[in-house]
Amino acid sequence: MSIWNAVLLGLIQGIAEILPISSSGHLAIVNNLFKLSNLSEGHALFEALLYLATLVSVCLVYWPELRIMYLELLSLGGMGPLAGQENPRYSAARCFFMLTLGTLPLFLALPINSRMAVLNGRNIFIGVMLILTGCLLYVSDRMIPGKKNQNSMTVLDALIIGLCQSVATIPGLSRSAVTITAGVATGLRRDFAVNFSFLLSIPAVLGAAILSFADALRSGIDWSCVPAYLIGTAVAMASGVVCIHIMRYISKRSKFGGFSYYCWVVGVLSIILHLIF
Repeated sequence: MSIWNAVLLGLIQGIAEILPISSSGHLAIVNNLFKLSNLSEGHALFEALLYLATLVSVCLVYWPELRIMYLELLSLGGMGPLAGQENPRYSAARCFFMLTLGTLPLFLALPINSRMAVLNGRNIFIGVMLILTGCLLYVSDRMIPGKKNQNSMTVLDALIIGLCQSVATIPGLSRSAVTITAGVATGLRRDFAVNFSFLLSIPAVLGAAILSFADALRSGIDWSCVPAYLIGTAVAMASGVVCIHIMRYISKRSKFGGFSYYCWVVGVLSIILHLIF
């Protein structure tokens, strides 16, 4: 794998994993059209590192929220600086438990995870899923957001969002688009739906990274490619941080209509180019 190849794939991962446009779909389309290195065939280590780059990006941006969760969970166990306070709200700890519940449905997708990888080579399928992603974003924009936040969302809300996330393991279907749309549909505030979606991605991306590392150990590692891998990983991490800030900005001041049009265009082009070539 060349350095420019790694940089391009890292940039696609960093941007498309965070923005609601499907990183798996874009990586598959670029690989299928331009015959770049297939991550699932011989570059599983790079795939794992790209997942870790996304994970680090989310953790860096959401470090204040994660730190408060940690402190409140310690306090619930009688430890930490918040222990002993009168009438603590523990809203961050409550959010942690909601995230835990939202992660559980992912285990439903594990048995079919390997079968889903086959779909990465089918640009027509990827194109249809991108068009569906655009439709979800279009519908999300026209929903009236609720007022629920981490203090008022319910167990059912968390499970519904988590179930939708497990469906979004389908290549070409954006995880963030699906979970944000589900969050708004359950009555969450739009900005909190975005934050919950990114926080919910932490265990999902960590799990994907672990599976990719296991694949890398089984298939072997081409150590000559590691320098390119590391450069691509750094690009993915930096672009991920920038895109998270963009998404948070948009969620407070605008809507996601532009992304829906983008997904429609890319989806249709993917199908047309596949039919031509």
